[in-house]
Amino acid sequence: MSFEVIALGVGDTFSRVHHTTSLLLHKDGFYLGVDCPDSYRNVLRDAGDKCGRALDLFSVDDILLTHVHGDHMNGIEGVGFFKHFAEKKRLKLHTTEDVRSVIWDQRLRAPMERLWNGSAYRELSFDDYFDYRQLDWSAEATIGPFSIRIRRTIHHVPTCAILVRCDGRSLGYSSDTAFDPSLIDFLSAADLVIHETNYGPAHTAYKDLAALPEAARAKMRLIHYPDQLTDSVIPLVKEGEILVP
Repeated sequence: MSFEVIALGVGDTFSRVHHTTSLLLHKDGFYLGVDCPDSYRNVLRDAGDKCGRALDLFSVDDILLTHVHGDHMNGIEGVGFFKHFAEKKRLKLHTTEDVRSVIWDQRLRAPMERLWNGSAYRELSFDDYFDYRQLDWSAEATIGPFSIRIRRTIHHVPTCAILVRCDGRSLGYSSDTAFDPSLIDFLSAADLVIHETNYGPAHTAYKDLAALPEAARAKMRLIHYPDQLTDSVIPLVKEGEILVP
């Protein structure tokens, strides 16, 4: 089977129409989630219903987090609990040390550290839930069948764009970023580029992407777009859409 990119969500944190942005990379039965929004099992189910695939959390053991904003990682608590209680395993969490250094103490420790077992409290740590696999800013990583390079974006918090190679094809994904021509150059090596667009100085304005040369726009798709963006010269990614780089 070809390297596939399944769009789970395409919206921003304010959307009342879409799930927030996340992707699912698939090759020969191996799934890698890219970011993890709220109600992740429902997000998987909804996308699966739209594309005719049975997508469920039992099949997703690896998640890559690009950064710690809630619309990209709020689901990680529930996924960590699900793997711990329902599957008796740890989630393989692929992310940068920038994310690792804050995600437990500043985001997950309060709800996940102290659990009641029926007779007493027990203390758990990040490592009880997650099998951390560091993404290095300067080295290529291998996750299942995927070879991945990351690049820092211009955003409020440390965020990584990704360039994924698999089976002779490649995907570039911007994650959240201000308009950055050098990042677009980095992603342009890919056969398919999925780029965010939204409002504000830490996101990329639609007008800047629409003004790119036709050759750049031809292999680009837009994601993380506001509800108001419905007409675009660059195709908008749709939830449940399966893209083949």
